[in-house]
Amino acid sequence: MPKYLATARYSPDGLKGVLETGGTARAAVVRKAVEGLGGTLISFDYAFGAEDVVLIMEFPDNVAAAALGLAVSAAGAASVRITVLISPEEIDQAAKKTVAYTPPR
Repeated sequence: MPKYLATARYSPDGLKGVLETGGTARAAVVRKAVEGLGGTLISFDYAFGAEDVVLIMEFPDNVAAAALGLAVSAAGAASVRITVLISPEEIDQAAKKTVAYTPPR
């Protein structure tokens, strides 16, 4: 299954929710949402810095990953950014493709 990196930043209300229910409760909610879309939550970590949460997930396809991102962002307690990850083997395959491209001059 394709892997995805998600980073999230809580709104002030979202942070209040984490303070009230705890970090493990949020991780459980996210795990349930990911699994409900046919995915697997590989890791869920809180972070210092620009992002509050960093996740690695697997989903059957981009549609499932996008559905999670839409649902989380639309709820308003966090904004999420999802990045498609590709393996080193996929990069090897891409590097072997012939691309008809001319750079601008």
